[in-house]
Amino acid sequence: MIEAKLIINGREETADRLISVVSPADTRVELGTVPDAGSEQVDEAVRAADAAFPAWSARPLEERQAALVAAAATIHDMIEEYSPVLSRENGKTLEESHIDLEFASGICGYTAGIAAGALQEQIIRDTGGSTLIRRRAMGPVAAITPWNFPVVLAFMKIAPALVAGNTVVLKPSEYSPLVLTEVIRAVQQHFPPGVLNMITGGDTAGEALVAHPLIRKIGFTGGTETGRKVMATAARDIKRVTLELGGNDPAILLEDVDLGEETVRRMAEGAFAATGQVCFGLKRIYVPNHLHDRFVEAFAAAVDAIAVGPGDDPRTTMGPLNNSAQLRSVEKVLEEAVAGHATVTTLGRKLDTAAWDHGHYMMPSVVTNADPSLSIVAKEQFGPTVPIIRYTDVDEVINIAANSSAFGLAASIWTQNEERAFELGRRLDSGSVFVNSHSFRSLDPRAPFGGVKSSGMGREFSPASIDAYTELQTISRRIGPPGPPIS
Repeated sequence: MIEAKLIINGREETADRLISVVSPADTRVELGTVPDAGSEQVDEAVRAADAAFPAWSARPLEERQAALVAAAATIHDMIEEYSPVLSRENGKTLEESHIDLEFASGICGYTAGIAAGALQEQIIRDTGGSTLIRRRAMGPVAAITPWNFPVVLAFMKIAPALVAGNTVVLKPSEYSPLVLTEVIRAVQQHFPPGVLNMITGGDTAGEALVAHPLIRKIGFTGGTETGRKVMATAARDIKRVTLELGGNDPAILLEDVDLGEETVRRMAEGAFAATGQVCFGLKRIYVPNHLHDRFVEAFAAAVDAIAVGPGDDPRTTMGPLNNSAQLRSVEKVLEEAVAGHATVTTLGRKLDTAAWDHGHYMMPSVVTNADPSLSIVAKEQFGPTVPIIRYTDVDEVINIAANSSAFGLAASIWTQNEERAFELGRRLDSGSVFVNSHSFRSLDPRAPFGGVKSSGMGREFSPASIDAYTELQTISRRIGPPGPPIS
């Protein structure tokens, strides 16, 4: 049992009400509790962050970097102990939980390393005087994170915000908060009181945090509908926002695609990693008509090798979905597909577990012959099922199937002609385009990550992540003639 606490101004606090966290592999098992913070405690945390901001932002950059490097080491030391715990509370496999924690540690170290370059001041001098251009911290930041990869998605916001000189109030998802609360409890000791705060709870706490007038920036990862509400609330005080929202991410196979076992296995990994609950995961596959049947057979064979069971079972290659609402959502998508005369093929191997009927389990499935209007094609399913759609014209796939979508987080192109892949990638209305991969391995923290259209705004990773948590400021002393004319 993990009995989490709020972290406010360096102190641990609880609340009158607690939220129970149960195992998605067996909902009869309570794993811990988190406080359900009220609006007064949210206000206390934000005011602590606001009070700590002037001193923290004035600290030398080297000290902020050192604190983040120390946080990276602390998280790294927690990986082996807490990966199984994360699997039990989240549902994903041990390998995926290890990635979550390891990537969080890496992001802290990487962000500290690029901070000096990203925050370097620029001076313009000429006969008319001099101009200083600098990036300055914004103030208290709200970081609101989801349940699918709770640790790394939190530190993708915390790391650039803190190194830039902001203070943070974090609100994790109540569905998978326990390991993240333990990590925050450990790493906040590397920072002065009030610099890194954490409140837990449901919608009331989240809404109070977003609406608080002292919050100057919101970093949010989650569903598109909630993202719209965050953006609308932020508009009241003209808060800055970074929104990493949903995606309906296509994989486009070209005529010369390699359909070898390893390539097809990578596609299946991209579609079913974390039980399909990955924002940029592979969610629909477009295949040339003449390759369709051959690909379906090969892909189904790869999916059929998936072993479904509790996330902390070493034999498991796909765990349960995280919560009952998500399970029901995916079930409804598949029910609609069947009613719409699509073919749903259930695959995989069920591990022997007495808790099967008490967990959020679902076997992986492949959907063929689906009408493009069905939700399985048109919307983000966020679960262990993927449609395979045949096509005859790649231009039609790009212009209609891919670019006409309301989403634009990620896409992938699969071909043996890399030059053509990059050419077609330029035409895709997508924040990221991967070539011959579509998984965690596709990500490069040196490259900006984020979506277009309904998939969000702003970027994480790379120096762009630090840009997102700063404002440009110009300080000028110009008493001579104006600078160069604008032509």
